Amino acid sequence: MYGDEATVRKILTESGDTWAVVGLSTNRGRAAYGVAEVLQRFGKRVVPVHPKAETVHGEQGYASLADIPFDVDVVDVFVNSDLAGPVVDEAIAKGADAVWFQLGVIDEAAYERARGAGLDMVMDRCPAIEIPRLRD
Repeated sequence: MYGDEATVRKILTESGDTWAVVGLSTNRGRAAYGVAEVLQRFGKRVVPVHPKAETVHGEQGYASLADIPFDVDVVDVFVNSDLAGPVVDEAIAKGADAVWFQLGVIDEAAYERARGAGLDMVMDRCPAIEIPRLRD
């Protein structure tokens, strides 16, 4: 398991409320769309990161993490595992506090790079599943 309960709780409650969601577009059929909606309901600011830079859920989108003109607390990754490693490197460069790889997104080397750079990281879990549990 990549991300113990304490790390999950820390990211969801202490790491800040600005979440860059990599892979978030206006496609309502994609998991990122629904997860971003849940995050917003729980008070997170969701910043879409997608090559199309579309506005989603009322938030301006950006083509890359580097294009976001403000600080990002958590980078939530909805790309294929083989594309996720470079996103970790971008998150480190951006100065994020944490990275969250969604269900099915696994890159052990990227996990080690993030942890080595001092970022909290969770892999192969979903914040939309985890955040309601914090209220239990």
